[in-house]
Amino acid sequence: MLEALKNKIEEALPGATVQVLDPMQDGEHLQAIVIYEGFEGKTLIEQHRMVTDPIKDELKGPVHALAIKTKVRE
Repeated sequence: MLEALKNKIEEALPGATVQVLDPMQDGEHLQAIVIYEGFEGKTLIEQHRMVTDPIKDELKGPVHALAIKTKVRE
């Protein structure tokens, strides 16, 4: 599932570097780290929406929580 989430985010944000981790190893509490130059000039909320929109179906189901860290590629 981690790879599927990673792929969906990468498809939505071409050129982004994406890591999806399962730090608690329970498949429900995940962490996404996304580096994308398209975040430049966007608010933190806008950046997070850009990450969550392509995986909104998964966020309704098996994923209980997703911590998001976003950065602008320099």
